[in-house]
Amino acid sequence: MKRKAMLLALLAGVLVAPLARSDEALWKLLQGGGQVVLVRHALTDPGVGDPEGFRLGDCTTQRNLSDEGRREARRLGESLRARNVPVGKVLSSPWCRCIETARLAFGAPAELQPALSNLFGRHEREAAQVTEMRKLVRKPERGNTFLVTHGSTTLALTGVSPATAEMVVLTPQDGGGFRVAGRLAAR
Repeated sequence: MKRKAMLLALLAGVLVAPLARSDEALWKLLQGGGQVVLVRHALTDPGVGDPEGFRLGDCTTQRNLSDEGRREARRLGESLRARNVPVGKVLSSPWCRCIETARLAFGAPAELQPALSNLFGRHEREAAQVTEMRKLVRKPERGNTFLVTHGSTTLALTGVSPATAEMVVLTPQDGGGFRVAGRLAAR
C-alpha cells in the first residue's frame, strides 16, 4: 500500500510540475510585454446568458458580478501588479460585468469595444465579430493589451473556453495571426 501511495505521489509530481513551469513561463512572457490577453469577466450572479429584455446601458437589467466575482477581479489585478506585468491598453465588452471586472482589476475605466460583446446565444454574429476581434490582436505599442470579454467570445476566437477571471494569452504573429501561448488563472 505504501509503495502504491509513493508511486501515485511521484506520478502527481511529474504531471503537475510541467503545469507549474508553464505558468511561470507565461508570467515571464507577460512581464516582457507584447502580448494580447483575453480575460473572461469574473464570477457573476447565478445564471447563464442575459436576462430577457436586458439593456446594455442599464446594469440593473443584466447579470452582474457577485461579491466573490469582485474579489476575483481584484485578485487578478493584484496578481498582475505583484508580478510586474506591464499593462498597456485595456479594452472591454460593453456588458456591465466586463466593465466592472476591468475597473476592479486594472483600476481605471476601460475603453469599450463592441467586438468583445457577448456571443452567447448570438451565433449569427460570430463570423463578423471574430473578424473584428482579430483586428484587435496585434502587437501592442507598449506593455500588454488586455481584452476583457466573455467565455463564449473567447471560445469563438481561440477555441479555448476559460474559467471566470482566467486569462488566455495570445502572442501576435506577423501577417495578423496569433498563437495561443497558454492560459493563466490569477492567484
